Amino acid sequence: MRFEGLILGIPKEIMPGERRVAIIPETAENLISEGARVLIEEKAGEGAGFPDARYSNVGAEIVAGAEEVFAEADIILKVKEPQFNTQLDKHEVEMMKEGQVLITFLHPAAPDNHEMIQDLARQGVTSFTLDSIPRITRAQSMDALTSMSTVAGYKSIIEAANYLPKFVPMITSAVGTNRPANILVIGAGVAGLQAIATGKRLGGQVQTVDVRPEATEQAKTLGASILDPEVPADVAVGEGGYAKALPEKWLLKEREAIEDAVIDADIVVLTALVPGKQAPILVTEDMVRRMDPGSVIVDVSVDQGGNCQLTVGGETVEEHGVIIVGTKNLPGLVPSSSTSMFAKNIYAFAANLVEDGSLAIDMEDEIIASSLVTEGGELVHEGAREAMGLS
Repeated sequence: MRFEGLILGIPKEIMPGERRVAIIPETAENLISEGARVLIEEKAGEGAGFPDARYSNVGAEIVAGAEEVFAEADIILKVKEPQFNTQLDKHEVEMMKEGQVLITFLHPAAPDNHEMIQDLARQGVTSFTLDSIPRITRAQSMDALTSMSTVAGYKSIIEAANYLPKFVPMITSAVGTNRPANILVIGAGVAGLQAIATGKRLGGQVQTVDVRPEATEQAKTLGASILDPEVPADVAVGEGGYAKALPEKWLLKEREAIEDAVIDADIVVLTALVPGKQAPILVTEDMVRRMDPGSVIVDVSVDQGGNCQLTVGGETVEEHGVIIVGTKNLPGLVPSSSTSMFAKNIYAFAANLVEDGSLAIDMEDEIIASSLVTEGGELVHEGAREAMGLS
């Protein structure tokens, strides 16, 4: 059997406000039927609507604390990157051991995560990041980034509407008409398209920009007006249809193209990402300074550093009268739906990685080669090495 003799551990997520979990009873049952022991920290699924009893009923073992999970497991499944556990007064990486496998969203190119990534390498952990899975047909069932981007795009507009001190739709009353909010969505990938659709449903006036012509066409079908970034497709579009990191000359050109639209927007949703690399800065402090007070920026790309120069990862701040939402777990604010999607993605990824009870790191497999971050005490992820100046 595929997972014969392996112990899979699922600790409770400890990022503030994070309610997701890396496994649901359905996937736990699948793992157990394929020979695995599944250890779940007590109450790990409670925030997403999955109480301990539902896991116990399918044969999973509920354990009292994170230390036991990390100590016993061969493979750790998590949603978010390792964090400092304030209750235990130690970092999750400290609880890990040489040769242990970690599968999660690591976002290894993001500056905030560099020290943690280097610590994983020093600990001898074999780690994989789900945000670097390539966009190929065989990887669709594992594509947690797409799943979570769907949730994040939806929730970004809901969050922005909560902070915005005015109506989103046009409202007509006895004293006159309030115009609809201007919504600018930068990046029309999965998250951006969902933000466009949700913004339109709420009655906003939506404009979008993307350097990829195909993404722009998809945005048009949702009713968004299109802003031309004036970047040639051969410069902007990489393998699999993802955006490429732009040379500085073209990055400046894109900033110039979007500047007026940013300044005029009531809501700006930032979703521009380059897989496995640090997110490009597109909204500068000067643009924020010139926006109307009360405007809202939601930086969906924050896990990879953020598209706004003033975004603070994990925090919501006010700068120059503008609210900038840097929430790192927007999908965690829709925990039930996002957990159900994520758990199936991470199960599919683990199943591709394991064969007959053994780890099978086949670097000829594009999925494995792209997502491997640390192995044998070394940092091997190309995007992380580039961001850290190591390549």
